[in-house]
Amino acid sequence: MMWALVLLPLLGAALSWLVPDNRRRVWVLPVFSLAQLGVSAALLVHTPPPSPAGWIWLDPLGKLVLMANSVLFTICSLYAVGYLSYRLKRPNRILCASLLVCLSATSLVVISQHLGLLWIALEATTLTMAPLIYFNHNARSIEATWKYLLICSVGIAIALLGLFFLAYSTIVAKQEVSLLLPTLIRDAAALHPGWRHAAFIFLLVGFGSKMGLAPLHTWKPDAYGEAPGLVGALLAGGLVNCALLALLRVYQVAVASTEGALFQQVLLTMGLVSMAFAAVFMARQSDFKRMLAYSSVEHVGIIAVALGLGKGALFAGLLHMINNSLTKGVLFLSCGNIHRAFNSKSTQFVRGALRRTPWSAALFLAAFLAITGSPPFAPFVSEFLIVSSAFGQGNHWTGALFLLFLALIFIGMASTVLPVVLGELPPDLERTRYRDAVPTVVPPLLLMGLVLVLGLWIPSPLQDLLHEAAQLLGGEA
Repeated sequence: MMWALVLLPLLGAALSWLVPDNRRRVWVLPVFSLAQLGVSAALLVHTPPPSPAGWIWLDPLGKLVLMANSVLFTICSLYAVGYLSYRLKRPNRILCASLLVCLSATSLVVISQHLGLLWIALEATTLTMAPLIYFNHNARSIEATWKYLLICSVGIAIALLGLFFLAYSTIVAKQEVSLLLPTLIRDAAALHPGWRHAAFIFLLVGFGSKMGLAPLHTWKPDAYGEAPGLVGALLAGGLVNCALLALLRVYQVAVASTEGALFQQVLLTMGLVSMAFAAVFMARQSDFKRMLAYSSVEHVGIIAVALGLGKGALFAGLLHMINNSLTKGVLFLSCGNIHRAFNSKSTQFVRGALRRTPWSAALFLAAFLAITGSPPFAPFVSEFLIVSSAFGQGNHWTGALFLLFLALIFIGMASTVLPVVLGELPPDLERTRYRDAVPTVVPPLLLMGLVLVLGLWIPSPLQDLLHEAAQLLGGEA
């Protein structure tokens, strides 16, 4: 049944390619994404045992990423129906097919227990996202696509070298030669320390560039800024999770070896550096979609800080991964609506959105409050748990810097978001035909509802799953 996660979207991609009409083709997306969501839910309830060779299995970490990605993709596919109805003059065959192939690849990342297979699936997500970023077919989008492919592919190539080094460390140590995760965890302490250390460095740099940890984040502002809103939502809330899962697999091996403390310290440092970069570049940002790219850098940094702290912060870091995915979905979908209504993403021309697109502007404002850690929304809970863990462990400087960066980022984002939403409409405002409608407002509204619910109440099954996943990373029970 786990293979249905991979094969169903591929079938949908083939069907979407064969449908000749732009209007009808887009309906393939919600049909197959809902089917994939149903399979995901069934697997979360009744998880089959690992495949005979052990390459395929859905463990608690994979379940968390699968759940977040499936919900986000389903909501984005529903939004795509309304969004693409405004873009009928532009062919959407490649976009629809690529979205479903990407869903298939992300599902393969989730169920892979062999690091080589995981690498192949992660590279597939990189390649399938490229035509989506280029959807608008202009000079800026092709530049963004080129930068995205160049930096992410170099990062993935570096990660491949890291896998080679990890495999070679098993040969030098005369251990079983395998990239199966359970085998690597079992033999981690016995691997050759020199090659193992080199492997961890290359894997951290490689997967870190795919996540967008600073200073490896330089592809994000262009890609997020030029991609359609629904593609930006999947980049920030879906593909980041896949790269994070790959890093978590390496984290499992590192913690099982003698280098867990060093790996955590490097992650902690990179996390704080990412938050610092976001705080600096968020200030006076005139492009509100590029601003969201730096917000993404901030939040992968927050997750890295949680991983670096370890122990009780691991639960909070995994919870933040889910919260960030849902909230980024609201931000990108609502700002995509605002962009379409004003035909601009510059704060020079986009002001007073609450008057032209009241629902989208209100959602954008609410999501801004959520993503900056304001109660009663879900990110507040996970960020509070992380900073509490930092102070509880005696890492006072980490906790203080964490709070400082959060405050600076709030001020920086507010200086962009508030004029966009609450300012006065420009006198020379361009006339456009987009206005808020049910197909483009309800999807982000559903996501916003989930963000609010998780801020007030975390269901017991989700809490149990988070605890199980944290224990796989060496967290507290």
